[in-house]
Amino acid sequence: MNGHLFAQAFVTILVVMDPPGNVPVFLALTREMHDEQRRLAALQATLVVAGVVYAFALFGQEILRLLGISLAALEVSGGLILALVALQLLDPTGSERPLRGGSNVALVPLGTPLLAGPGAIASTMIYVRRAHGAGEIASVLLALLAVVVLVYLALRFAGVVSRVLRDNGITLLSRVVALLLAAIAAQLVATGAQFWARNGV
Repeated sequence: MNGHLFAQAFVTILVVMDPPGNVPVFLALTREMHDEQRRLAALQATLVVAGVVYAFALFGQEILRLLGISLAALEVSGGLILALVALQLLDPTGSERPLRGGSNVALVPLGTPLLAGPGAIASTMIYVRRAHGAGEIASVLLALLAVVVLVYLALRFAGVVSRVLRDNGITLLSRVVALLLAAIAAQLVATGAQFWARNGV
């Protein structure tokens, strides 16, 4: 096990998914549901998140190998994606997303792309690509599991979280998360650019 890699992957992917910031979205999408239906929606969204991130964690490397994509390219592109996500979180109108009627909102748009979106996928693949040996891979997979559990808890107890933080608290938390995410994005781009500078594209 690699505790440092676990912490890095956990914090990055948690910040990208931003469960507290998606609590108001979840409440809006499920506003017509009863408590039992909302609990089921929380479970379904969590299963979608787990399925998407673990699929890319386990098979994403083969996709990269087939396409001939380097780690540096993945880091730079992932950093740019994370920067866009950070900008969306900083946008005060960013949480006003269109709702889709007639479909299972727990699957789309909540499970993906709001929670398990491009940023989470890119982050997952980057950390799996960085891992060497079974211990480090297990560290990343456990970090993913910890994030998935927190996603479920945030959605399962969305009503409580909303009452405790209130709108202003959730907005403030989203802005802090956006700043952290922007810093992570800058670091990823810098790391990829440094590799290219030393070894060439």
